[in-house]
Amino acid sequence: MSGTDTESLIAKGIRAVNSGKTALALECFEEAVKQRSTPASWSYLAFCLAREKRQFDHAIHLCQEAIRSDPHSSIHYLNLGRVYLMAGRREESIRIFRQGLLYEANAHIEGELRKIGMRKAPVISFLKRDNPINKYLGIFLKKLRVR
Repeated sequence: MSGTDTESLIAKGIRAVNSGKTALALECFEEAVKQRSTPASWSYLAFCLAREKRQFDHAIHLCQEAIRSDPHSSIHYLNLGRVYLMAGRREESIRIFRQGLLYEANAHIEGELRKIGMRKAPVISFLKRDNPINKYLGIFLKKLRVR
């Protein structure tokens, strides 16, 4: 098949991922990788494998290969971060999302970070976050809807 067929498969797969149809996207990216292997197709294939087949280790490996091949594309960091989230590795996903934003702005990464939620600064900044005064004062102020 020609390169344009592969490109159309990748485009179809990306549209499917963005609309939440990862099973269809998985088929597209599996075929695209067979025809011509690109970092973008590896990255999206990894995301689909994690979402549909729960193959987290294989998906992480594919995303890391995509990043090694094309380290300046934030899409690879987005997909790796999503795979880490599905695997229950929240801290790593946040680190990867932030790393991806260093290369280029990406609204999807920013949306994922908003969904995860960032913690607010401690109420009393010179005390540690886990200090009981900070902890219970924060809970109290949140219940009062002051914070």
